[in-house]
Amino acid sequence: MLLRLTYLGVTNAFALLRLLPRGDRDKDIEILTLRHQIAVLHRQLDGHRIQFQPADRALLAALLHPLPKPTLHSLRLLVRPETVLRWHRTLIARHHAAASGPRRRGRPRTVASIRALVLRLARENSSWGYRRIHGELLVLGIKVAPSTVWEILRDAGLDPAPTRTATSWAGFLRAQAHALLAADFFETVTLTGTRLYILAVIEHSTRRIRILGATAHPTAAWVTQAARNLAMDLNDTASSARFLVRDRDGKYPALFDAILADTGIMIVRSGVQIPRINAIMERWVRTCRRELLDRTLIYNQRHLLHTLRAYEAFYNTHRPHQGLANAGPLQPLPEPITDPRRLDRLDVRRRDRLGGILHEYEHAA
Repeated sequence: MLLRLTYLGVTNAFALLRLLPRGDRDKDIEILTLRHQIAVLHRQLDGHRIQFQPADRALLAALLHPLPKPTLHSLRLLVRPETVLRWHRTLIARHHAAASGPRRRGRPRTVASIRALVLRLARENSSWGYRRIHGELLVLGIKVAPSTVWEILRDAGLDPAPTRTATSWAGFLRAQAHALLAADFFETVTLTGTRLYILAVIEHSTRRIRILGATAHPTAAWVTQAARNLAMDLNDTASSARFLVRDRDGKYPALFDAILADTGIMIVRSGVQIPRINAIMERWVRTCRRELLDRTLIYNQRHLLHTLRAYEAFYNTHRPHQGLANAGPLQPLPEPITDPRRLDRLDVRRRDRLGGILHEYEHAA
């Protein structure tokens, strides 16, 4: 508004300078012309209101306020004279309000630490409504109004408690990660055009990957033997897995589910065209393709198995995982180096896997 008002003031000042050399006759003609145009505009409006911008109101109020009321009533204006006077009173009131400084209105804003605590309680307790959170704050000696808690939750975009208590697949998978396995078939093509199918299983909690095998013909006997090998491996490692998530691929025979059920592992089949249910396994397949298969020319089945075994060892023992705070499934993070002398003389060596496709870095002995 201030910029617009300044622009109108400057343009009208130049217009006034242009009118100074002109005589009264020319000015009267121009005034009559403008009044006639306003009359024509009145007829065209047909009773509709005209919307004035704040800058227009301020300019008209400043120009017409010095005139006496009888003169104002005689002018052909688009608004009533009382409206112009009201605009002038509003302009003066704003000027005094700006000169007196900003004033605080309403209640002061809630302390940031209290807002953070309210959001933390809501996220950690999905069944708590704003009343329950308000009661917990009072137990902690923090006095706020229940409406304040409600406003904090609303501003943060958190749904009411009945909606937040609904369990999503992502939340279920995180809560049951220690008891979940995921399996999937994916394929690759050799240099000769042979299509090979790979069966892999991943642990949700540790992200440990197991390559169960690769074959050009995933028959029922082959998949059943892979299930037996998986059951023995889980028994040797004392795994606590109780569920295995897989899709509805026809390559899984009924005996595959039966063998795992004998070891206490229940099969959970994902919905049709819902890869999110098996998201962790799908993500690993994409990682394996990007880091290994898309960068390797596979000769035959034997070469593929050798490559996958090397990648399995690299993935489980060296590669950092964001879901594990950058630790490895079978290799925890070492203690951070705090000795400044060691930091000044770092000697890090690189070890190549698969001809340099994979790189591992370690301190020299």
